[in-house]
Amino acid sequence: MNNIPNGIISHTRRVQSLYKRALRNCEAWYDRREIYRYRAVQLRARFEENRNVTDMAKAVKLLAAGEQELFNTQHYQPIKLANSPGGCAYEREVEAPDWVLDYWHPLEKAQYPEYFAQREQRKKEFVAWWEQQYGKPDPKDLHH
Repeated sequence: MNNIPNGIISHTRRVQSLYKRALRNCEAWYDRREIYRYRAVQLRARFEENRNVTDMAKAVKLLAAGEQELFNTQHYQPIKLANSPGGCAYEREVEAPDWVLDYWHPLEKAQYPEYFAQREQRKKEFVAWWEQQYGKPDPKDLHH
């Protein structure tokens, strides 16, 4: 559900999107580079034929026909880029949690003195805020 548009998409942007999706579809159908390039040039020529259409009613009809043609000729197993939704590496970047920095060696921390000084100050401010908001923890609840 991440691909739901948030606002109005201009006609130009929709045509650009159609062109890119059609190129990706060609790439899925034609695995040999020279055939793909030939089909891509043909596709570009088709888009260039209607580049200067000024009648918006006709332009909207052409766009709808293009969308329908792309839908009808979609590859049954489209190529997914590794980091794209559906790709094999999508959302695999692991972001280390902040507490990992607490276990850095002092020599590593010495390379970034300003950052770690500010981090320690912010940790103290957070503890003060937490204790003001929720009170100090009961000593019997602490795990030792």
